[in-house]
Amino acid sequence: MNLLVTGGAGYIGSHTCVLLLEAGHDVTVLDNLCNSSAIALDRVQQLAGKPLRFIEGDVRNRDDLDKAFAGGIDAVIHFAALKAVGESCAQPLDYFDNNIGGTIGLMQAMEQHGVDRLVFSSSATVYGQADTVPVKEDAPLRVTNPYGRTKLVMEQLIQDWCTARPSVSAVLLRYFNPVGAHPSGKIGENPRGEPNNLMPYVAQVAAGVRPFLRVFGNDYPTPDGTGIRDYLHVMDLAEAHAKALEYTVARTGCDVFNLGTGRGYSVLEMVAAFERASGRAVPCEIQPRRQGDIAELTADPSRARNVLGWEARYDLDAMCGDAWWWQSMESCDLVSPESQPGTMVTTLCRTAQARHPGEGGDPRPSGKPILNVDDQPSAVEKRLPPSRKCFTTAKPVNDVAEDRG
Repeated sequence: MNLLVTGGAGYIGSHTCVLLLEAGHDVTVLDNLCNSSAIALDRVQQLAGKPLRFIEGDVRNRDDLDKAFAGGIDAVIHFAALKAVGESCAQPLDYFDNNIGGTIGLMQAMEQHGVDRLVFSSSATVYGQADTVPVKEDAPLRVTNPYGRTKLVMEQLIQDWCTARPSVSAVLLRYFNPVGAHPSGKIGENPRGEPNNLMPYVAQVAAGVRPFLRVFGNDYPTPDGTGIRDYLHVMDLAEAHAKALEYTVARTGCDVFNLGTGRGYSVLEMVAAFERASGRAVPCEIQPRRQGDIAELTADPSRARNVLGWEARYDLDAMCGDAWWWQSMESCDLVSPESQPGTMVTTLCRTAQARHPGEGGDPRPSGKPILNVDDQPSAVEKRLPPSRKCFTTAKPVNDVAEDRG
């Protein structure tokens, strides 16, 4: 199929594009790069061994949309949206404009160009503070922050559109907390500035980029007092989008699926798992609760398993292992003392060794290498290109960290 992926240069979009290209689809990406980089798309094409078409543009701009649809599109996967809970509380109008306005413009363009299949990247934030967990798709919808409100309105717009146009087939994917990275270490979550999500923040603390993790709240009604979330490997999530795309071919109307593992982990459990994966300590500082956060949210993914034939395969150790591999590679690729003299750059690439099954007990089901900082320089360093060098400078004294847990 000829597919349009909005926001395809972003974290989840880029991983999904790899699988779509590998499956033989032709992919057009429309992305304004406000929270992403075209470098990710270069790496997507390298991983898939197939080119894609990239248009730097905005879903709110009709000319950009017309360019994206030119030549014929069979289906759309819609990722493009702002997504930080805290930022949405401070800048709600920006979120309404970008997320809701962009979705309306996209559906108008789809209608004009005769495209009837849509997979929408929604969020478990539409459930707010659920009455019971794990959460089923028919649970009450009651958002607690502007970001969640935009996702709920976007869902409602798509549902109304499907009602008005019987030929339309749409799937709403409510996923919980995507984490991890592509097992190659080539693409992953690379936030600009301070991370808004827990795992990339933990990874930066483990790498020495930030001095400690601020945990927002340890007085929730959970076993250790910190918030519990259902973490889902981004490669599992990408596979779910491919399954949902297949589902739109055989049916019309609008359907919704939860995507998660069904198993929740607290902030402190995530920290402990990342310490196991990295071999490094992750210092924490407890702070007051953050506006808009809730105590616990986990998925009941049984409907996705029964209807889509999808089920999460990666466990927490795999999520942390792949995230650490990505963080370690990026620490060497993207930072140097000359470009950022006030930043600590880790020596991970020099001191790490690739581990494979049977050579140290790689816990990841993918069987891809993870890093162990106790190993001697060898495999990783030898296979890095000349441009990938590591340096060590002093840790900054003025870096202020803020946890996103």
